[in-house]
Amino acid sequence: MTIAFTICSINYLAQARTLGDSLKATNPDVRFFIGLVDILHGVAFEDAYAPAYPMIEIDKIEIRDFEEMCARYNITELNTAVKPFYFTYFFKHYPEAKNVIYFDPDIIVFQPLTALLNSLARNNAVLTPHINTPIDDRLTPNELHHLNTGVYNLGFVAFSRSAENDRFIAWWEEKLRYECLIDLCNGLFVDQNWMNFLPVFVPDTHIERNPGYNAAYWNLHERTFSSRNGHWYVNGDNPLIFFHYSGYDPAKPDVLSKYQDRFQLDQRTDLTDLFALYKNCLIENGNAYYRQFPCAYIRPVPVRRYQRVRKYLKMPVNYLIGKLQTI
Repeated sequence: MTIAFTICSINYLAQARTLGDSLKATNPDVRFFIGLVDILHGVAFEDAYAPAYPMIEIDKIEIRDFEEMCARYNITELNTAVKPFYFTYFFKHYPEAKNVIYFDPDIIVFQPLTALLNSLARNNAVLTPHINTPIDDRLTPNELHHLNTGVYNLGFVAFSRSAENDRFIAWWEEKLRYECLIDLCNGLFVDQNWMNFLPVFVPDTHIERNPGYNAAYWNLHERTFSSRNGHWYVNGDNPLIFFHYSGYDPAKPDVLSKYQDRFQLDQRTDLTDLFALYKNCLIENGNAYYRQFPCAYIRPVPVRRYQRVRKYLKMPVNYLIGKLQTI
């Protein structure tokens, strides 16, 4: 059995549902779960917006000192910090699962994952690099950005069941418990930089360079897209396996991604239909509805700042509160 999962808070359930729908259509034998970094108690979804996919709330996977992680991280950091803990949960509670695959919620899977499963049968893990070829300009993102944020994109990673992977995931958990920060000055960008060590610590790791995997704004300089007979292809005859719509907002449909300045969507006509498809899927799956829900675990910035300062400087409570009130 193969498990695929994503992680999000309620505000991203439209993306998670879209991913789940694409997996159901292309890979019906893969069991899909949503790891929910949020609290469902007291939330009553309208019938049209009740997700059809099983959601495993973060408090059900028993992360040690999880409340401290909530105090430490913003919503992006927290959603990425729990990733290895979900891998541990699935391998532990589903002994029949030979493989566990993670996808970011803002992905559509277009093809059966047959080749990926074959790779996992031969290897412990599969990663995709951000880029396969050099970039010939100084726009964003370029090679320097990828050195700062990680060689591999952690919108996707897949593990087969093995003792080597168990050891790596346990190590990864401890790193992300405290150091899943967006802090480029200190060499940290959530979970991604730590994954640079996977091919080192687990040598039987496959680096997947097929351009049909994890196509996204960061590798569009080396990939073009076409559609024939209802199927999408990359660079000619390579089937598009999955596209990662990172940084796309259906409320701003003309912006390819808020994280890049290399391409304008109106200049890449090969992407027009791919992005129209995604926009329509998100709208149909309730993007505007779910965006109204704040994450229950994320405290206001002044509260997080107070907790961090109190913990590390060990100042008296009254002194810190007074200081925070002046910020």
